[in-house]
Amino acid sequence: MEKPQDVAHIIEKAKEGNQIAFSRLVDLFWNQVYGFQLKRTENENDAEDITIQTFSKAFDKIHTYDTRYVFKTWLITISKNIHIDLVRKRKHNLLNGNNHTEAIKKVLDDAPSMEDQIIQEQNLSSLLRDIKKLKPHYQEVINLRYFNELSYADIAEKLNEPINNIKVKLLRAKKLLAEIIKSK
Repeated sequence: MEKPQDVAHIIEKAKEGNQIAFSRLVDLFWNQVYGFQLKRTENENDAEDITIQTFSKAFDKIHTYDTRYVFKTWLITISKNIHIDLVRKRKHNLLNGNNHTEAIKKVLDDAPSMEDQIIQEQNLSSLLRDIKKLKPHYQEVINLRYFNELSYADIAEKLNEPINNIKVKLLRAKKLLAEIIKSK
């Protein structure tokens, strides 16, 4: 685990809009938030969806993070609130999609990451077999991004999800796919 001062530095970079810092925060805290939600929901899909939404919301609101508090605690609090909202929505059957056209228009795509480079170096048929090992929603964002060559904004619009959810899903999908490729 990173030292607190290193995490503080990464958070500051993230507040400046640095995508690599966001990616690093996902790497550092994914398992803790996911594990917390898995215990809470007892459902892998819900835990994963809530974790994606947690990071999406955290990245939207990173400028509001108060450094007097532990970052993990801040993430867990966001995660709890998202879970509570999900339970309320399910109880009331209010399944409305979010439309973030303003956010979609503002976001630019990132430069290729290390995971992107590993993925691009693979033989196509081998890569397609590896992609099929991912969960369906990860397969979908990978296919839309790399085979249909859609931007984050276009993927968000097509899937009717907030753009930050798409970014986190794609980040997670690329990381999992890179791990599958490396493990061969």
